[in-house]
Amino acid sequence: MTTYCAFLRGVNVNGKAMKMAEAGEALVRAGLTGVVPVLASGNIIFRSDMAQGGLRGFLENVLSDRFGDDVRLFVKTSEEVSAMLASSPFEDDPEFHTYVFVCEPGSEDGLLAEFDRITPSEGEAAEVAGGLFYWRCRKGATLDSGFSKILGRKDMRGRFTSRNIGTIAKVAAKMEA
Repeated sequence: MTTYCAFLRGVNVNGKAMKMAEAGEALVRAGLTGVVPVLASGNIIFRSDMAQGGLRGFLENVLSDRFGDDVRLFVKTSEEVSAMLASSPFEDDPEFHTYVFVCEPGSEDGLLAEFDRITPSEGEAAEVAGGLFYWRCRKGATLDSGFSKILGRKDMRGRFTSRNIGTIAKVAAKMEA
């Protein structure tokens, strides 16, 4: 069996927050084992014998059927999650948040091109590393960033999901346990 993490693109369905415990229960009923939601931000660890390529559609259908809304997600192995941490181009800094974006292959370059259109605030930066897009911004300024406003555009929604690098570290630790 392989250990995976499903990174949900959004945790709101039908205008309400999806409860991760309910999502986990739906995955257990669908036959997955070792199901553990991590935080309330749309991360669910599980084990399965299914090939990674088929899991995404399977999980999206299970959760869409359970919650009556279109649920989208990305599925990553424990090795891929560990690589998210290892590839981070930014050192830990208590003044900044670092986000890693989980997206369709090739979308990381588009995100970097969008970032390059803004005038970043002091210390704000973005980089593609290990095939992933990383964004660093000053704590307390995330929503004020010009890049944040780009991410909120209608044409950008649904193409990716992002997680704070600290969340990725928690997911990776649980996947290794």
